[in-house]
Amino acid sequence: MSRAAVPGLPSRYPIGGQLPALYAEDDFAQRFTAGLDTVLAPVFATLDNLPAYFDPRIAPADFVAWLASWVGGSDDPRRPLELRREAAVRALELHRRRGTARGLTEALRLVLGVGADVAEGGAATWSRTAGAALPPAPETDEVLVRVWPDRAESVEADRVGELVRALCPVHTAFRVEVLPGPPVDDGR
Repeated sequence: MSRAAVPGLPSRYPIGGQLPALYAEDDFAQRFTAGLDTVLAPVFATLDNLPAYFDPRIAPADFVAWLASWVGGSDDPRRPLELRREAAVRALELHRRRGTARGLTEALRLVLGVGADVAEGGAATWSRTAGAALPPAPETDEVLVRVWPDRAESVEADRVGELVRALCPVHTAFRVEVLPGPPVDDGR
């Protein structure tokens, strides 16, 4: 979308009306300044609405990705615009939670529209008794990310993997499982 080509947009500040009295009745001067008004009207309209360009909730659609990039947010043009706007608004909040299970599940929901459950691998082991044997090591040290369609119609495992890789610490191993729906809580 181009904000420079808005046919018939009137200027809020016509230059011809601001000319000295000598040129107020000059036909050439009025036509010349009217041409400038046509060129400057979109500029003035943009400047008059400048605060709206910095709010992802109401900014023009082509600005949303740019605004998200300012705060390190992730933007996917294939997602619906409303989800992209919400992800840009919440990018700073997600940065505070980056590398955590909660941050990862929220980012997956916002950016890809999928529900997620993160089972963290690894653990710290300790014993209350000095010199006692440590409990057994965890079975796996990888993070298990289970995803299912939530606001998205389907889940693209490759895109989930890319996002998880970008949001997890570098040394973290992970595995993605795609489920048909949210896991059922069996009460255990």
